[in-house]
Amino acid sequence: MTVTSADTLWHVELAKLGGISLGFGYLIDANARLMLFVVSFVAAWIHLFSVGYMQDDDARGRFFGGLSIFMFSILGIVVADNLLMTFVFWELVGFSSYMLIAHYFDKDEAAEASKKAFIVNRLGDLGFILGIAFCLAHHGTLNFAELGALKPVAGWPWLLGALLMCGFIGKSAQFPLHVWLTDAMAGPTPVSALIHAATMVAAGVYFMARISFLMTDEVLGFIAISGAGMAALAGLCALAQTDIKKSLAYSTLAHLGIMGCAIGLHRPDLAVLHMAMHAFFKATLFLGAGSVIHGCHHEQDMLKMGGLARKMPVTAATFIAATLSNCAVPFLAGWYSKDAIIEAAHHHNLYLFALLALAALATCLYSARMVRLVFFGPANSAAAEHAHESPWTMTTPLVVLGLVFSVAAGIAAPALIPASALARVAAPLHEMAFHATAPATLVGGLALILGAFAFRYYGRAAGVDSLRADLPRVYGLLEFRWMDTFYGWVVASVQRRVAEFIAFLDLLLINGVAVRWLGAGIPAVIGYLAGRTLHRGQTRLYALSLVAGTLLLAWYFLAR
Repeated sequence: MTVTSADTLWHVELAKLGGISLGFGYLIDANARLMLFVVSFVAAWIHLFSVGYMQDDDARGRFFGGLSIFMFSILGIVVADNLLMTFVFWELVGFSSYMLIAHYFDKDEAAEASKKAFIVNRLGDLGFILGIAFCLAHHGTLNFAELGALKPVAGWPWLLGALLMCGFIGKSAQFPLHVWLTDAMAGPTPVSALIHAATMVAAGVYFMARISFLMTDEVLGFIAISGAGMAALAGLCALAQTDIKKSLAYSTLAHLGIMGCAIGLHRPDLAVLHMAMHAFFKATLFLGAGSVIHGCHHEQDMLKMGGLARKMPVTAATFIAATLSNCAVPFLAGWYSKDAIIEAAHHHNLYLFALLALAALATCLYSARMVRLVFFGPANSAAAEHAHESPWTMTTPLVVLGLVFSVAAGIAAPALIPASALARVAAPLHEMAFHATAPATLVGGLALILGAFAFRYYGRAAGVDSLRADLPRVYGLLEFRWMDTFYGWVVASVQRRVAEFIAFLDLLLINGVAVRWLGAGIPAVIGYLAGRTLHRGQTRLYALSLVAGTLLLAWYFLAR
């Protein structure tokens, strides 16, 4: 990021410690303007949706309070002009997300999910704060504008970027700290829309785009590989989910991987653009899922739905429109950014291109599966049979976000972007998205064909997952949570052994040497040597000593 005269920059110094200036301010560049609009606009409609969704919740005051803290924190990250201010709001985001995920704290699933999100993000934030310390030690500043003008540290050019990258890996749920995101579905659906669409997970991508100038090729290469791998793996795992919200959560993981890959390809502009497009259609999908859950009397299993297009026409139309954008159908919002990133990968590395192509194919497969199981075919349960359309407070945000922005904004993009204030962010679109070359076009066409096949494939038997029935071993591999199992093993065995060893050292050194020998032995010796003269058990002597000491102190201070 290079600060130009067109950027709005304002800073106030709060303190100066050892020549290092600490303060706060705002930096409004093209990326910040785009994010301010996207976050504020999407969040406003999520708030309206929440009015209807949470109307019967006794703790809705606490819920909306958490939403407000969340939005305040995200906007603080967007406009922050230095690493310290970013970190403060970063932690506020973690705190408020902990509150919102645990809104139903009386349920064990929600309580465990919030603790998991909090702990996993602390691991990433540890690297973030170490990066801040390294930056202070070697550069003497945390200001983005000043950091952009400095040279890398000799001998350790990659370390600063690697440490700051840890914060991105935790907040944006990248490998290996991605395990918290799907469990976060235990919170209310508007929280899922806010976290997975325009705010929390997007904060990590935006942060990486802002500090991309600090990243070396080694760090960017790791981000590109892990992002592309995550995109492909998460897309495939979405095929083995029956919970509608968890299927969308894996979809979010896949898109976050695509954004991470774009950053690794030295294209933070495309990452920010895809983040903006993703915010609109993914918010619509999550809110649409919330409308479906509300209409089906809190049923979330897609195998128990079906036929909802007839009973919930507005929800179905907007959900399908957002799904088409998610699949990067040409001239819809998701197409411009996603195909541009795939094309950039093709020019850079064929292995990355193959992984992103697999992610694109998987996207169409799980999207077609979701639409088929939820909205078409016969009703597969009493909840689906008695489903009803949601109230206007819930359907209006769906119409605005789903139709107006996922569809209309995408169609109008070629005419609007060149003349808009966001032209600098979307500069590569003309050559890479509007005139896509054969590889990206081929991948997109093949993905849509597979999507049509999947729509027919999953409609063979009502209430049955065709993939589970035909390929149970493949389904089991995709459904099994490998990283959660690994972390569980680490906690259960390795961490427990380490804890037992530390407990042994504590008993031996702290309790044994420090407390018993030093803590008890030294006072015993002093008491033996001096106790007989100082402690005689005479109250009048103690009172006289107290008065004498007070008079001596008074004389000392008055004589100064």
